[in-house]
Amino acid sequence: MKKTLRENLLRKRDRIKPEKKHAKEASIRKRLYASVDFRKAKSIMFYASFRSEAATMPCIIHALKLKKIVMLPLVDRKKDTLRIFQICDVSDLEAGFMGIPEPKVNRMQERHLNDLDVVIVPGSGFDSDGNRLGYGAGYYDKLLSKSKRNITKIALAFEEQIVQKIPGEKHDVRMDKIITEKRTIDCRKQRLTTENTEVTE
Repeated sequence: MKKTLRENLLRKRDRIKPEKKHAKEASIRKRLYASVDFRKAKSIMFYASFRSEAATMPCIIHALKLKKIVMLPLVDRKKDTLRIFQICDVSDLEAGFMGIPEPKVNRMQERHLNDLDVVIVPGSGFDSDGNRLGYGAGYYDKLLSKSKRNITKIALAFEEQIVQKIPGEKHDVRMDKIITEKRTIDCRKQRLTTENTEVTE
């Protein structure tokens, strides 16, 4: 079920025409930059967008200009996990796992998950309760489940990636907010509403 849903959502995302995609991405960035979470965050972890994902490189550059501590993940294939490194400039990135830009390990400082205020999380699909459908490797679930402090988890997605329900499992880490070109979904409030509704029914 997850595999079919993932394929359908990625197909929909891939079909967004370039000019429409650029306009959507600009709206997503505007919402992100205006959010309290982004403005208050001293340290943020982004991912380098890949293929038809909403572009994150402009966000990375903007955060660096604002003198925020910016970190990106690196796939450690031997340990089957993500490592986190701080970057000072986009030139600190190079092609890594699957050709996705990653920090140059020999140049950058490795950081810990608990150094972060906000994590921008990738995914193929999401629902309003914050359930996320990743790409199948489980890297972000493994990483974020180790958090010992309240780190705000934000997904940047197109409306085409939002569905009524993503099948979730116990080990899946849920998003706190999802920012699309049309809205900001506060998943924590949505979950509370859902839970209250289930209790009263």
